[in-house]
Amino acid sequence: MRKMSTSSPEAVKKLLENMQSDLRSLSLDCRKKFPPVKEAAESGIVKVKTIAARNTDILAALKENSSEVVQPLLMGCGTKEPKIAQLCLSAIQRLMSHEVVSEGAAGNIVNMLWQLMENGLEELKLLQTVLVLLTTNTVVHDDVLAKAIVLCFRLHFTKDNITNNTAAATVRQVVTVVFERMDAEDEQHKNEDSHPPVVQGNSNRRTVSTLRPCAKDAYMLFQDLCQLVNADAPYWLVGMTEMTRTFGLELLESVLNDFPRVFLQHQEFSFLLKERVCPLVIKLFSPNIKFRQGTNTPSSPTPVEKPYFPICMRLLRVVSVLIKHFYSLLVTECEIFLSLLVKFLDGDKPQWLRAVAVECIHRLCVQPQLLRSFCQSYDMKPHSTKVFRDIVNALGSFIQSLFITPSTGNNAISNTQTGTSGGGGPSAAQNGAGMSTTVGLTPQPAFEYRGTWIPILSTSVQGTSKAAYLELLDKVEPPTIPDGYAMSVAFGCLLDLVRGITAMIEAELDSEEIASQPGLAKKTAEVQPSEQQEKLAESEKDDVSRAVWEEMVGACWCGLLAALSLLLDASTDETASENILKAEMTMASLCGKLSLVTPRDAFITAICKASLPPHYALTVLNSSGGFHKTYSIQGQSVQMISPSSDSHQQVVAVGQPLTSQHQGTVMLTAKNIQCMRTLLNLAHCHGSVLGTSWQLVLATLQHLVWILGLKPASGGALKPGRSVEGPSTVLTTAVMSDLPVISNILSRLFESSQYLDDVSLHHLINALCSLSTEAMDMAFWNNKEPSLFAVAKLLETGLVNMHRIEILWRPLTGHLLEVCQHPNARMREMGAEAVTALIKAGLSFKHDPPLSQNQRLQLLLLNPLKELSNIVHPDIRQKQLECVLQILQNEGDSLGPGWPLVLGVIEAIRNDQGESLIRTAFQCLQLVVTDFLPTMPSTCLQIVVDVAGSFGLQNQELNISLTSIGLLWNISDYFFQRGETIEKELNKEEALLQKQAEEKGVPLNRPFHPAPPFDCLWLCLYSKLGELCVDPRPAVRKSGGQTLFSTVGAHGTLLQHATWHTVLWKVLFPLLGRVRESSTTADKEKIESGGGNILIHHSRDTAEKQWAETWVLTLAGVARIFNTRRYLLQSLGDFSKAWDVLLDHIQSAALSKNSEVSLAALKSCQEILQIVTPVKECDKPEGLSGVNMPVFVGPLIPPGPPRVLSRTDSLGDRLGRYNGTEVNAATDEIEDSALWWAAWNTWYKIGSESTKPPTTCDKLFFIPSQPFLTALVQIFPALYQHIKSGFSMEDLKKLGVILHGAVSVPISSDASPFILPSYTEAVLTSLQEAVLIALDVLQKAICVGPEDMQIMYPAIFDQLLSFVEFSCKAPTYGKLETKNIANAKFNQAEWVALNYVPFAEKSLEVVVDLYQKTACHKAVVNEKVLQKVIKTLRIPLNLKYACPSETTWKMAVSSLLKVLSIGLPVARQHASSRKFDTMWPELANTFEDFLFTKSTPPDNLSIQEFEKNENIDVEVVQLISTDILPYANFIPKEFVGQIMTMLNKGSIHSQSTSFTEAEIDIRMREEFSKVCFETLLQFSFSNKVTTPQEGYISRMALSVLLKRSQDVLHRYIEDERLSGRCPLPRQRVTEIVFVLKAISTLMDSLKKTKPENVDTNTWSQVIALYPTLVECITCTSSEVCSALKEALVPFKDFLQPPIAKVQNGES
Repeated sequence: MRKMSTSSPEAVKKLLENMQSDLRSLSLDCRKKFPPVKEAAESGIVKVKTIAARNTDILAALKENSSEVVQPLLMGCGTKEPKIAQLCLSAIQRLMSHEVVSEGAAGNIVNMLWQLMENGLEELKLLQTVLVLLTTNTVVHDDVLAKAIVLCFRLHFTKDNITNNTAAATVRQVVTVVFERMDAEDEQHKNEDSHPPVVQGNSNRRTVSTLRPCAKDAYMLFQDLCQLVNADAPYWLVGMTEMTRTFGLELLESVLNDFPRVFLQHQEFSFLLKERVCPLVIKLFSPNIKFRQGTNTPSSPTPVEKPYFPICMRLLRVVSVLIKHFYSLLVTECEIFLSLLVKFLDGDKPQWLRAVAVECIHRLCVQPQLLRSFCQSYDMKPHSTKVFRDIVNALGSFIQSLFITPSTGNNAISNTQTGTSGGGGPSAAQNGAGMSTTVGLTPQPAFEYRGTWIPILSTSVQGTSKAAYLELLDKVEPPTIPDGYAMSVAFGCLLDLVRGITAMIEAELDSEEIASQPGLAKKTAEVQPSEQQEKLAESEKDDVSRAVWEEMVGACWCGLLAALSLLLDASTDETASENILKAEMTMASLCGKLSLVTPRDAFITAICKASLPPHYALTVLNSSGGFHKTYSIQGQSVQMISPSSDSHQQVVAVGQPLTSQHQGTVMLTAKNIQCMRTLLNLAHCHGSVLGTSWQLVLATLQHLVWILGLKPASGGALKPGRSVEGPSTVLTTAVMSDLPVISNILSRLFESSQYLDDVSLHHLINALCSLSTEAMDMAFWNNKEPSLFAVAKLLETGLVNMHRIEILWRPLTGHLLEVCQHPNARMREMGAEAVTALIKAGLSFKHDPPLSQNQRLQLLLLNPLKELSNIVHPDIRQKQLECVLQILQNEGDSLGPGWPLVLGVIEAIRNDQGESLIRTAFQCLQLVVTDFLPTMPSTCLQIVVDVAGSFGLQNQELNISLTSIGLLWNISDYFFQRGETIEKELNKEEALLQKQAEEKGVPLNRPFHPAPPFDCLWLCLYSKLGELCVDPRPAVRKSGGQTLFSTVGAHGTLLQHATWHTVLWKVLFPLLGRVRESSTTADKEKIESGGGNILIHHSRDTAEKQWAETWVLTLAGVARIFNTRRYLLQSLGDFSKAWDVLLDHIQSAALSKNSEVSLAALKSCQEILQIVTPVKECDKPEGLSGVNMPVFVGPLIPPGPPRVLSRTDSLGDRLGRYNGTEVNAATDEIEDSALWWAAWNTWYKIGSESTKPPTTCDKLFFIPSQPFLTALVQIFPALYQHIKSGFSMEDLKKLGVILHGAVSVPISSDASPFILPSYTEAVLTSLQEAVLIALDVLQKAICVGPEDMQIMYPAIFDQLLSFVEFSCKAPTYGKLETKNIANAKFNQAEWVALNYVPFAEKSLEVVVDLYQKTACHKAVVNEKVLQKVIKTLRIPLNLKYACPSETTWKMAVSSLLKVLSIGLPVARQHASSRKFDTMWPELANTFEDFLFTKSTPPDNLSIQEFEKNENIDVEVVQLISTDILPYANFIPKEFVGQIMTMLNKGSIHSQSTSFTEAEIDIRMREEFSKVCFETLLQFSFSNKVTTPQEGYISRMALSVLLKRSQDVLHRYIEDERLSGRCPLPRQRVTEIVFVLKAISTLMDSLKKTKPENVDTNTWSQVIALYPTLVECITCTSSEVCSALKEALVPFKDFLQPPIAKVQNGES
């Protein structure tokens, strides 16, 4: 710029004008005194003009001739005239400024200036000229330059102050110019790539051949400066007369500071530094090093030189520059310098020295990169001093020393200026808490420690070092250092050190992180500024830098911590405290980032300790933090000063300590709260690097929170709450307003955990868990309120980290579950609260992917809910169940695979856990069943069934049991409605499981395995209901049974065919077995009441009776299933086996000693045999051919499965399989018959067992009831239809035994009024009716059956006849005593024999009917049935009036007549075969017994009745006369004889003395006698004798008649004679008259008969009558007389002998 302005034509023109005018002035001024000068000036003008005229480039020409041009001016200066000299100097300066001075001219000018200087002329102008000369161009070199510089130096040491100062400034400027020239030169040549030869140590001080000109000048100058400072002679600056060290040091410092590049780029200069500057500095430092304040050892030979402030201070400045710029060159030297600096801080050094040293150190502390280099070069080298560490430790020790050994005047106690600054003195501070009460005064910030009060002065802005004392260049005497200055600077050092290091390392860390991200790696690699490491590979570089960082932190943390802790403890100023805390926090964070655990924990511990009251018993800070009072650092011990307890702080809160022992109260100060905030801040902002020290942080926070009385509210946030311990927490208003803020920050702290990385989050969780564990341990042993801080915060942390809940879920919930088991109720309640809140939040959180697609996560979330089931405390279980209920209400639709877990929780409730839990759990189940069955996976339905079942089985709450059975019914309905969908889902699942099982090579394991999965579901339902059917409570059993059978009935059609096998064998039969067992072993003790005021009916008042009801229900249910599912079950392979088992159950039930059960068993038996009502004769279906299905009688469910299913899914197809295929009829019939025979055997066993009479008279013997027996017998007809083809005689006998037994059973007197009619009515009981029907069915079957069946007729007759006998002789039942029904008292427990008459009579009717149909059957003939009938009838006929009922003998007679009317012809037919031989005597005896009965008629018999009875007798005689006697020749003679004798007997009246006179006529049975006689007569002479047999009958009759007449006459004569005058009774007279008439009739007949028909015997008998008749003549009765006449007249024919010759009684 200057060039442009000086070389422009105008400038040149002006220059020429100025030069000429200058020369003119010179010539004028020198005209008188100095003529030579005048001449020279004038020639100069000419010269200038010529140059101007001749040359175009005037300036160049001027420069070329400058020596000549300048000469006049130099001469002018030589005159030593001030005025002239000034003029000349100005002119010279003008030339210089236009750069028209050549090298030679310059040399001349300098020489001239030197002379002026020596003469002491124009000193200021001289300096000005030198400056212009050197700054405008570079023509001055080497010695000329040296001379010019020396000139300036010389002028510096004049007597004139102004000159001195100006000279000093000029020297500084000139020195700078020299080095600037060199800089410019380097710049010019920087592209010449010439490698300078390696320079050895330069011993030649004069020249340096390797340097360029400007550089050489600079080199020589710097070398001489060193010489001068060292008080040696200069080599180049010749002519120096004197020099001060202080000035020399200042110059050195400015060169070093301003031109570091020169020294770094040129080895020559580097050598100078190493060889000259450093030794010099070290040498000059020696007095300071040796000096010890206060030690004056007289023994030392030379007195120790006292440190000199100006030099010392300048040396420190030089050192600062050296370290700052040339550290890399002077590694070793810097080590020494730094060590010296550290030494200067020692307490025995003067105060000013320490202050200046601290300032110097501060300069270093604001250069983190430099500090880093120290660390690399010293601390990290094996055998080097740990410089960086020492610096930090020295600062620490320095600060401590200020407190411990304060400099005089700093001691607060001796300080008397307390009043000067408001509150600045310690007396105000002594007020402690009263500080804030000093009105209008702000206390001065200060540190106060154990009585030492040090004010804090504001020294410099953060991050810059503003050194007050290093700048005092004009002071010679050491200044007085104000109180607290050194402390304040040291404090600033620490803060800047921390700030610098952390900022630097964190910036590098960040860039490293960026580099590690793939996209950004390249960019950052290029931008890394670190020169020393450019050549290293990226990764190595990272490792190296990390090592450096770690070393730096490792080196400084102990010292820092010691100092900061002490300062924090001593600080009375909030801002200072804040800065310290911030520094500690930053360090903690940095250590965390570098994973340096011990230092991190130490810093955190310090903050924690500061947050708590002094000496607070918190073990985690005192021991486990690994933080001890003294850190030994390579032999140098840094003392940790323990906090002073008398810290004068404002107390803001008083509260309870959180310890297991009761300890009184503790106080919190404002500073504690401030530290707490820092702690919160640390956790909030640097949570990610806290790692294991979360433990410290949280433990401290927990204690603070406790002391402040914050208690957890819902969601885990802490709210101010009154402590349970009483009003021990006292808070000032200041802290009260802070509490919500603190609480909020606390919450935010845990909210911010969502930004932590996974590892840090785990550290946080682990810390909270171990805190909580401690709290749990503490709460174990005493009943103090536990600290719930950790649990609350675990909850909070979990809630905000829902988005990645998976990684922390296990440790989090695992711990909370432990809390839930704690004996302290409040503790475990909080634990449960937390677990359940987390689970609910987890399920409702919008996860990505959603839970529905992340089953694993869902199960993970629900798992703790399940785990809660293992905890016994009911309050926890209540919470768990409430949680389940809420989950169901909110998330029920989306539970999916979580259902098994949820259901497991509901099911986990046990009986011993009390009603309310069971009730809550049941509510959950109800909700599930009513709302969520469709949304859950089908695989869970089985679990629902199990759960519902287990609620049915719980015994705490009957209503729940019953309701849960209802739920099972609802569930079954649901299965039915959604069968198809469920089946599809289950089959899909099954296929998966099957595949997995095959892969693992294990069999698939699930209940009821081979059955298809849908069927298994049903089977589970059935078996659950089955379990309920044997519950100890009758109501549950009943409900369970009804539901089971209804379900099987209603929905059984859905089952696969084969599954029915399982239903039978795994569900129904085991159930029957259990019920049977329980019933037979049930207690017979009476139960008084059903709990509460419920009365129990007498039919249910023992356990046995209650079980009986169950047995009845179960058996009926199973039977119904057998009946309705007959088709289906029959097609199963082992139906017959099942049939046998069922029959066995029916048998054991039927034979049980309980009438209710036994009757029900028979009903079930009827049901499975498909009989419903007893068969009536009229409505019996014909054609009973039971090929496939038994015939149904009465209303029945249609066979086979119902066909009303409209659905055409797999269900319908399945039914089609049953209905479509007809089972082969033949095999079915065979199988059927086997089944029916099994049934028959069972029936027989039941019958024979139940009707077997007792062998003893035991009152307790069980006697079956009438309804039972009736039912039993009613079964037979239907059963028989199926077995008749194979029904043998053997079976018939068995049947007979049972029928006979059944009819013989008596009834109990208290039941008789309901069964028996009143005595007078002759009615059959239903049992008797059934028996007859059974026999009727049999005989009908025989009738239509094959020939070989007819041999059974006789057996049937036997059976019926045995019943007929009952009419006269009721059957006995073993040895049991029975009373006649008439004598029974109904209210007594007696056994009553029935009225068997109607039954016997009915049986008799049947016999007659049957005989009428079967008389001719071979079997009937062969088995002498007729004889048996007669024999049986003989009993009532013999008894006649003695019969229990008079109808009996009458009926017997009529039956006999009917039977004989059919049987006699048959008997005659078979006369030749002699099959009836034995019958005739029986018949004769029967007639005899009846007609001449021994029983007397009852007294009250009326005459009409008597006549009726006589007519019956007459009928019998008429039968003899019509049906027997006419066929005498087919009848055995003895029989006929017996008959004749009998007729004979009947024909003669036999007098009965018991009759009164009036009745004699009737009672004589005249009619009867007459008929007898007539019959005798009729058969006496029969003209139509066709067979010898008939003749024989006649003869027999005649003989009998005659014999009878003879007897009557004899008796009459006898009586007449004896009676004398008295007439004989009327009947006797009638009798004799009748006999006489008979004789006359006989005589007539004999006359008419052919003589050959009458044998001799008869004749002789007739003739023998004559004398007797003659004797009767004497009788007095006229009737007799007339009859006698008629009788005697026919004898006239005997007075002549007959014509035929009669010989031996034969004709």
